[in-house]
Amino acid sequence: MLDIRHLTMLTALRAGGSLAAAAEELHVTASAVSHQLKEVENYYNVTLVNRRSRPLSFTPAGKELLKLADSILPQVSRATANLKRLATGQTGQLRLASECHSCFDWLMPILNRYRKEWQDVELDFATGFEPDPHQMLLDEEIDVLITASPLPMAGVHYLPLFEYESRLVLSPTHALASKTTPIEPQDLAEQTLIAYPVEQKRLDIIAHFLQPAGIEPAKVRTTELTAMLIQLVASERGIAALPDWIVAEYEKKGWVTSRPLGEGVYCQLYAATREDSRELAYVQGFLNLLSDMVKPT
Repeated sequence: MLDIRHLTMLTALRAGGSLAAAAEELHVTASAVSHQLKEVENYYNVTLVNRRSRPLSFTPAGKELLKLADSILPQVSRATANLKRLATGQTGQLRLASECHSCFDWLMPILNRYRKEWQDVELDFATGFEPDPHQMLLDEEIDVLITASPLPMAGVHYLPLFEYESRLVLSPTHALASKTTPIEPQDLAEQTLIAYPVEQKRLDIIAHFLQPAGIEPAKVRTTELTAMLIQLVASERGIAALPDWIVAEYEKKGWVTSRPLGEGVYCQLYAATREDSRELAYVQGFLNLLSDMVKPT
């Protein structure tokens, strides 16, 4: 029989000291406050207030309920506020995955800014190299996917970020480094390709350069770390293909050199989200930060 409105009424009585004052605070009539009070008293067969005292004073039973109100009402208030924020997308969990494993260098400053601006949002990351991140997005296992593969999927929206060139990465002493004519798919047929451990069809060099020509590398060797990939290439353990902004960093150090793939392989990077969640305020907030970014150089 006891509910939140009764506890709220008792705290208003304590604050106002009279039925009239409590009614004014609660925006109801004094008779409505009196009715609620009698409702509780009759149900439990106790007296809650001394009606003849001015201001009203509370009996031991009334004081017991006030203790309960002081404990419960703040919790109810916090829960109500949190529910409202959840309903309007002000708080929640943002789970991120990236097929672009070279992207975390430029993602980190954005993530740091996002954490400061959306402190009530829990930020999480899919771990490792996921086999099917697009399906994870549809299955609500992640909320944002950084990808260069805008697969046509119902319910998925792709926000264009920027275009990049996927460049062939070579040791400066590799024979292809001094080739004066464009690199052809056939030039790579006998090479070992150093790549991230993802499906080969998702690698830019295979999907957009080798596979259309019916060429496969002699061997594919994988590593999860960009720094290790660069070291393997520099040691002439194989060749690789990386986005232009990553290659530029290591070319400046003289560790590797790069060449266009043919006349150039250019790819578009996207942020993929579900249509039904991208209007949530905290998701939109992250997408806005991505939209404002400048392509790394």
